[in-house]
Amino acid sequence: MTAAAPGPSPDALDDPAASRPHWKRDVITFLSGQTISLFGSMLVQYAVMWHLTLETKSGTVMAFAALFGFLPQAIISIFGGVWADRLNRKMLIIVADATIAVSTLGLALFMLAGADSLWLIYATLAIRSLGAGIQTPAVSALVPQITPRKHLIRVNGLLGTIQAIMALLAPALAAVLYATLGIVSVFFVDVATAAIGILFLASIAVPTIVRADKPGYFTDLVEGVRYVATHRLIRWLLVLFGVIFLLTVAPSYLTPLMIVRSFGGEFFGLDEVAKLAVNELAFSVGMLLGGAVIAIWGGTKNKVIMIVVSSVAFGILSVGLGLSTNLIVFFAFMFLVGLAVPFFSTPAMTIIQLRVEPDRQGRVFGFVGIVMAVAMPIGMVVFGPLADVMPVETLLVIAGIVTFVVVTIAVLVPSGRQALREGRAETPAGEAPVMQEPVMPEPGNPEAAERR
Repeated sequence: MTAAAPGPSPDALDDPAASRPHWKRDVITFLSGQTISLFGSMLVQYAVMWHLTLETKSGTVMAFAALFGFLPQAIISIFGGVWADRLNRKMLIIVADATIAVSTLGLALFMLAGADSLWLIYATLAIRSLGAGIQTPAVSALVPQITPRKHLIRVNGLLGTIQAIMALLAPALAAVLYATLGIVSVFFVDVATAAIGILFLASIAVPTIVRADKPGYFTDLVEGVRYVATHRLIRWLLVLFGVIFLLTVAPSYLTPLMIVRSFGGEFFGLDEVAKLAVNELAFSVGMLLGGAVIAIWGGTKNKVIMIVVSSVAFGILSVGLGLSTNLIVFFAFMFLVGLAVPFFSTPAMTIIQLRVEPDRQGRVFGFVGIVMAVAMPIGMVVFGPLADVMPVETLLVIAGIVTFVVVTIAVLVPSGRQALREGRAETPAGEAPVMQEPVMPEPGNPEAAERR
């Protein structure tokens, strides 16, 4: 009598990624490709920011750059998250990456032909932003699809470390390319790195998430909105994301302007481009060390505490940046800001990956992208023009104080206190989240009252 073949283990049924025979190879390949592609994007980010800063020295121009660079992402993320839950995430990433590369190539060719209008740069930033709005939720949702759940926090920490290494190298290379060959050379490097990233990703087998039901597109969209609105932990986390991007990330976007205005002239033989590069390097070194600590340590069991502490740190460090009267001290504070970033972003992403079911993660990460992409330009619309009538230092101090106050309130409200209590629990995706509020059942669907 032939023995029955063993069925899948309970862990494999609960966590499909755990049954992938070559998950480590797939994760390494995926992270490598995304890192190479990200490196090119970082080169463009720094080069464009420095180009606009040095050529215009205008806070309003920087505000427009942020508006075109983030607002389209917010708009398309409404749909990008749904696509990530309905379509093959690998193909979404490839199409988005290719679109970004083509737009950058077009700008390079226009500039080689002598066209240097600000509106060409703004248009390219907008197209790249649209691509990011499709790509970002798909990437975030694909990571837990190929990574066993018990390794997620360390893989996310490793991803943060790799990104920090790229962020460490990118400003230096961007400065060399921009100073010696011009901004167009940076665009061509970005196109090449995007092509390499696409080839890496194409080699990984990533199945489309199979769903028992396949509702209409807008039904999916509405269900995603309802899910985020009624899940107290995710809702609270998204609000905190918005606060940080509005009050901390947006004003920090003006730090190159502060360096050019307040710390002009050579500094230990460094010209303006070199000082801007050192500013980014200081941030990246801190981010690298913070990501390495998370990857090795794994963080505290209560990840919400890490998020709250790092949020408070952002407010304090923003004040420190604004009060800096010495460029070395300013760089030291930028290092500390970078150090704090992984202690906010890594546990936040891990909480979402652990607490949200796989077939909803695309939509939830889409909303994360919407919050970040909307908060950033709103902040720049306020802080950018203000930077033309008052010192950037003053704006950083005000933003830091307000951040500290708002985060304190966020912790003291009932949802904040409950988030701290429940932050220790790591409900696996696919089980009922601890902090889910009941909703009224839909007609003909009594199970909706206990939706996950």
